This record gives sequence, C-alpha cells and structure tokens, in this order.
Amino acid sequence: MKGDVVVIEDYHRGAGRAIVEALTARVEGKPGRFSISVAGESGSGKSEAAAALSEAFTARGIRCVVFGQDDYFVLPPKTNDRRRRQDPEWLGPHCEVRFDVLQANLDDALGGASRVVKPAVDYHADSVSTETVDLAGVKVVIVEGTYVSLLKRIDARVFIARSKHETLEHRIKRKRGAEVGDPFIESVLGIEHKIIAGHRFLADFVITRDYEVVPVR
Repeated sequence: MKGDVVVIEDYHRGAGRAIVEALTARVEGKPGRFSISVAGESGSGKSEAAAALSEAFTARGIRCVVFGQDDYFVLPPKTNDRRRRQDPEWLGPHCEVRFDVLQANLDDALGGASRVVKPAVDYHADSVSTETVDLAGVKVVIVEGTYVSLLKRIDARVFIARSKHETLEHRIKRKRGAEVGDPFIESVLGIEHKIIAGHRFLADFVITRDYEVVPVR
C-alpha cells in the first residue's frame, strides 16, 4: 500500500533467512512459481517479514513479487475506518476485503501470467486505483496480510504469533494518524485476534513473539 511505513529490523531479516534456507530446495524443485503466505495480527510485522523473505530469496538469485492484502480492501483506509465505526458488522475477510480479486491475482500469477493488474491503495490520499505488476522472471509469489492463510494454492504458510500487546512497540513505529491507543482500534484488534488466532494451526512455519522461526510441518 502506497504511503505505508515499513520498518525492517534485523530480527525480520533473520527470520526471513531461516525460512528461505528451509524452502529453497522446494522452490527450486517446483515447476512454475512457488507461493508463500505471511499472516498475523495488525502490527505483527507481516509486511516486514514478506520484504525480508523477498530480500533473502533475491540474495540467492530467486526473483520474488509481494502482494499485500491492504491493497485489496473494498474501501481505502480512512473511509474503511469510518465504515467500521458506523457498522459493527463491517470487519473481516467476508465483507471488507476483495478476497476474490486477491485469489484471482494469485491464481493468474501461479498460472504463469507475465503480468497482473491489481488494486493499489494510497493511504494518505485515501484512494484506490490500479497498477500493473510485471511478473517476468518471478519464481516466488509472496502474499502478506491478516487473513491470507485462507487463500488457496499456497505452497507454504507463515504465521506470526504476536498479539496486540506484543505488537505495541512495532505499531507505534508504524503509527498511522492517531490509531495507536484509540479505544475503538484496540477493540477491533481484540476482535481480529479472535478471528485469526486459529490460523496458526494452518501454518508450515510459526514466527514466535521473539521472532524465532519454528517449522511446524
């Protein structure tokens, strides 16, 4: 998402290298493209972990592309926040995320498309447009976002097991407006936790609260 703040720390890079080390043989041995999802709660470091994975693969000569779930929200961020405050039911992948479009873009990428046209959100402008992503030479497709463990055709799922209390410092670094400390946002994060807590059991790799990588499968 344009305008988002991504703060990549050494611990993100360490986790990225560990996962890439474990997956490289599978990636190189699969005909066609390989898909990885990175899921977790808000502020858990999904964008950073995805960027660290891409960086580590690139260092091995393997080209990646990253799709962020934030670009697939039905409404741009500030408008979406207002809708959430007006409508208690407006929360979750079933209503506020264009999950079908994200799945279609992923399917096209895995099907060998040379490019895809995807939504593009601008945080500061509070707008949604489109962009064309060049996939020439791409071997790994990384999808990051709160709910992306639910996507189909994922070869390896990563889940970051950090709650809203453990993500506070990171959320402060990525502060958007007055979100941090807002009682409404904190209540949304509590609901979000209940929605996705079980997604860790879908994961092939769990990143712990201390950013250690635990292979599950």
